[in-house]
Amino acid sequence: MNKEKTAGCVVERVVARAVMVPLEYPVKTSVGTVAASPLVLIDLHLSNGIVGHSYVFTYTPLALESTRVLVDALGAVLCGQELAPFEFDQMLARRLRLIGRSGIAMMACAGLDMAAWDALAKVRELPLASLLGGALKPIPAYDSHSMDGETIGLLRAERAADEGFKAIKIKIGYADLRDDCHMIETIRNRIGSGVELMVDYNQSLSVPEALRRIRALQPYGVSWVEEPTLQENYAGHARIREQAILPIQMGENWCGIEEMQRALDAGACDLAMPDVMKIGGVTGWLKAAALAEIRGIPMSSHIFQEISAHLLAVTPTAHWLERMDLAGPILARPLVFRDGAAWIDETPGTGVSWDEEAVARLKA
Repeated sequence: MNKEKTAGCVVERVVARAVMVPLEYPVKTSVGTVAASPLVLIDLHLSNGIVGHSYVFTYTPLALESTRVLVDALGAVLCGQELAPFEFDQMLARRLRLIGRSGIAMMACAGLDMAAWDALAKVRELPLASLLGGALKPIPAYDSHSMDGETIGLLRAERAADEGFKAIKIKIGYADLRDDCHMIETIRNRIGSGVELMVDYNQSLSVPEALRRIRALQPYGVSWVEEPTLQENYAGHARIREQAILPIQMGENWCGIEEMQRALDAGACDLAMPDVMKIGGVTGWLKAAALAEIRGIPMSSHIFQEISAHLLAVTPTAHWLERMDLAGPILARPLVFRDGAAWIDETPGTGVSWDEEAVARLKA
């Protein structure tokens, strides 16, 4: 790479903006509903004019402004520094050592990390997957649905199957186990045996109740049972995994690689699905992928579909990309799905950029 391309690769400023993005379907779970996406949009400006983009998802509007402010504060730490995502990760970890890097601190750091990697890939004029040594290939995806009820559930399942998705996930955890079974059976009958079906309990069950319900799900050909009990209860997940025939999935709530390692050491899951924001951005994901490879654990993604597609392209045990569109209405070029897969193109960076008119309209 010539000096002209690398000249001026210094962080000049970081801008964080808050938006509330409407969802086509509210994300309904057994423990609550997300009616719209509270997002912090991050723009990392370099002194050569290149801008790295990313976003973080705060789940609740209650955390939106505090996360935006923290991104601003931590972004100021990077100003004047040469662009180097790994060094940024180490620098922010040192700054937060006394108070800890978890919760919204991890989210803010990860958002800055993702923006820095996007900027670096643009400097190198490569898609992120290519920068990391991967190939631009279709990434198999599952369509992620909610606790939608029978009418909308069937509509979404049929549409996903018609669009070529080979896997669908639904959220369950109804008050009555019979309702869980009815929904699974209803969806299974609509999509047939050629489409995989996963279920997500969103941490809603006690360990004994999880065991009881998972036994009842076995006849329906479920590909995984996600977070049947509290995610931090690794011993409980391990007990469920020991007694359940169905594969146990978890990982979206691991805050950093250390929590992932503790879960795997406990034997808590058969499958892993880190969230790029909570695991520590691109830098954290690469560590997670190495750990999954060492343990032989198939690794899927959780939300953040645009950047996760690039990361799964360089994940040795890559399993499924979760298709759940949280940011599409404010993106200039949403990720393309075709034949049940995400298609990464040759655009430098992660492909994340803003539709500024939509951003202005949806400003929080």
